[in-house]
Amino acid sequence: MYTKKNETGYADALICEAEGLELLRDALETAGVTGVRVPRVYSVSEERMEMTAISPQRQTDELLATLGRGLAAIHSLHQACYGYARDNYIGLNPQKNRETDNWGEFFVEYRLAFQVSLIGDPGIRDRFSEILESAGKRLADWLNEHCPEPSLLHGDLWSGNAMFDDEAAWLIDPAVYYGDSEADLAMTEMFGGFGQTFYEAYGQSRPLSGEYPRKREVYNLYHFLNHYNLFGGWYLGPCEKGFDVIRRL
Repeated sequence: MYTKKNETGYADALICEAEGLELLRDALETAGVTGVRVPRVYSVSEERMEMTAISPQRQTDELLATLGRGLAAIHSLHQACYGYARDNYIGLNPQKNRETDNWGEFFVEYRLAFQVSLIGDPGIRDRFSEILESAGKRLADWLNEHCPEPSLLHGDLWSGNAMFDDEAAWLIDPAVYYGDSEADLAMTEMFGGFGQTFYEAYGQSRPLSGEYPRKREVYNLYHFLNHYNLFGGWYLGPCEKGFDVIRRL
């Protein structure tokens, strides 16, 4: 058993994480996926969470392919709406949510605009806000046009939140909500990617849209804004790149 302590500064952070793990567990079971797992939560409080301990091993092409197929299966399950019923957390920042049938508006307002509102530099904050004010409706319409249905998203799917043991791939530290499945795929590419076999296996089960390359830049803008708000420095450049994509839509 592994004990995770709450070091976030938010009283309900572990409770939200446990809820996300259980949603992913239920989705894997519903989809009949056995080669991808999430830690079982045995107890959770504001201070700590007791859950399955993972003995990490080096990833293999076989397990990466298993993860790709499993994620595609989760994404293919029917979901009722976009967004989420409660606020949760993305890393060390709040993640605002509401349930809606309008994916584009949700992403613009509750993902991009909220992160922009957290920027401490008023000049940068105002400049990014002006882009969203002028191009936000166009961006929302474009996202709606190219998102056919809501999927359960892990929400924070970079390489550090996927682990592997001798038998399975494991998903940890989710920031769940319901949205465009390609938002999860986009984040897997932010910090080095998951390997060719992962993407091939995912694409065989759930082919990517023709607009994925541009959507990737837009969806990862949310995470680059979050990283900029948390760590500053280098992350401003990728934020500028993401807003340039929005300007050119």
